[in-house]
Formats: sequence, structure tokens, C-alpha cells
Amino acid sequence: MTFDPFGDFATRGYLRNVARAKEPNIVQRLQHNSFLTGIDAALAYLQARPALSYADVLQTHKTLFEVVFPWAGEDRLANAPHLFVQKGRVLFAHPNDIGRSVDYALEKGQDKAFMREKPGEVMGYLAYGHPFLDGNGRTIMLVHAELARRTGFGIDWGSTAKKDYLSALTEELDSPGKGKLDSYLKPFIRDGTIRNVADVIKQAPGLDGNNADAVAGETKDPTLQARYEAQELKRRTTQTS
Repeated sequence: MTFDPFGDFATRGYLRNVARAKEPNIVQRLQHNSFLTGIDAALAYLQARPALSYADVLQTHKTLFEVVFPWAGEDRLANAPHLFVQKGRVLFAHPNDIGRSVDYALEKGQDKAFMREKPGEVMGYLAYGHPFLDGNGRTIMLVHAELARRTGFGIDWGSTAKKDYLSALTEELDSPGKGKLDSYLKPFIRDGTIRNVADVIKQAPGLDGNNADAVAGETKDPTLQARYEAQELKRRTTQTS
């Protein structure tokens, strides 16, 4: 089933793209080209910020994808506040909780001792927030790379494997704070400042974005509410332990 959170696929194409294209693979190619064109400007913007905030995450997405999506830079609270979104078995943050989840990730990511020890946990909370209807992976990878740069290291993304990374990320989302993604990323951490972060990120496997989200259902659905409340309890326990 086509991911159609706006409910206007027939008239405005896949995810309301500017070209009104209806084939998701076409939109993903447009999106990836936009990402490659905008990555340098987006990284320069992040590097110029004295501290990173949720607004900077929104601006990064806008810089990367505004030529493809008229809603680029808007989060799910702005354009799909009534929907739960999932990918596979992962149910992402309720629209009302996106900002809180990303703020927590940024707080921990800007604690250099924490970021050095638990870069995977920081990535996990960024991913769990899942602010956007598309383009999340590429956006948070740039934000995470800037957090790493400020801490004095980089990740050799070109040496990672898409399947293994996504598997570790899914485990991190299922069991936050247990070191699942930290353990996967550890062999790929490189001390010191990476000279060209954009080139390193471009080498990451799977940036073509070919794994679409799905609408899990309405946020008022009691079954989804119960499922979400259970995973939130697990996360709050992890954060306070």
C-alpha cells in the first residue's frame, strides 16, 4: 500500500511532491538528488550554529529537500498530527512527542562525554523522534555527524553495511539504552576531525531511501495508544536510570 498520510495521492502525487509524481521510486530519486545537492549547505549551516536545537533539525530538512517537497522543514506535528507512523515493527514517536525526543537526543549529543561513549544511543533517539514524513535518515545522519565532529570523532559510514546498521538501529529502538547500536558503530568510529564530512556521508549505504514508512493508524486508536504508552514507559525508565 502506498504511504499516503495526506490522503491526496491521486491529485498531488506521492507525499505531495513538487513534481506531483506518483511513483515512489521517482520521488526517491528526486529526493536523493536534492540531498546530494544540498548536503554541503546543510552541513555548513549546522557547523555555524553555536548549539544545535530542534529548529536546526527542521532547517536541515528544509535545506536538503525543499526543491522536492513543499512541506520540507515541517514536522509530523505540523502536517500529520493525527497519525502514528511506523516502519516495520517500529512505531515512531507520537507527533506531540517528536520535539521532546529530539531535544533529549540533542541534549545528550552535546554532552561530549555521553556522545563519545554512546553515539548509537544518541542516534537511536534521533531516529525514534522521526520528525518528518520522509527524509529522516539523511537529515539525522547530518545532525549526528555534526554532534560527532564537535566531540572530536567521525563515523566511517562507507564501511558500514545497510542491513546490519538497520538491524542494530531497530534493536536500539526496541531496547533503548542497552548499547545495541553503540556496539555496532564502535568499530567504525575514527578519532579526530574528518576532513570532508559530506563525502563520508555520501558513502553510507542505503541513502537512496528505498524503505518507505507506513501509516500505523490514528493516534486516537486505543490499541496503538496502549502500544505506544508501553514503549514510552520503557524509554522513560531508561532515561531516568
